[in-house]
Amino acid sequence: MQTIRIKTPSSRDAERSGQDPGRDLLPLLAGAATVVGVVGAVLALADVDSPLRGPFTLFFLLAAPSVAIAAALRGLEPFGRILASVAGAVVVNMLVAQGMLAVHRWSVRGGIAAVTAISSVILLLVLVRRRRRRTAGTRAS
Repeated sequence: MQTIRIKTPSSRDAERSGQDPGRDLLPLLAGAATVVGVVGAVLALADVDSPLRGPFTLFFLLAAPSVAIAAALRGLEPFGRILASVAGAVVVNMLVAQGMLAVHRWSVRGGIAAVTAISSVILLLVLVRRRRRRTAGTRAS
């Protein structure tokens, strides 16, 4: 009778083959978060009566400004960056709510649109700043 052993791949074997089991996890989670956020925004804007509307919209309202602010805070350590971006997202949401209440124009659709616009402007400013730095760096060299 012969004993057959199952050999598990070592970390050296995984490095050689270029296959790291956790390497593709972060982009997969980012894609799933993007889908959840977009679905939440669409459900709120279309006024669809769904049990997923509330949690997905709340996720969008926290994630969209957080991602934009985190992109702007690229120089911070990861924990500080996460903490500051989530706090900034709460501030953006509160400012939008206060502004809408102050002018007596409260609406869910308006709030979603305002948070989307503010997040997009922050993200576009970050991208423009990076592009300017990149072109200035290539001109200097």
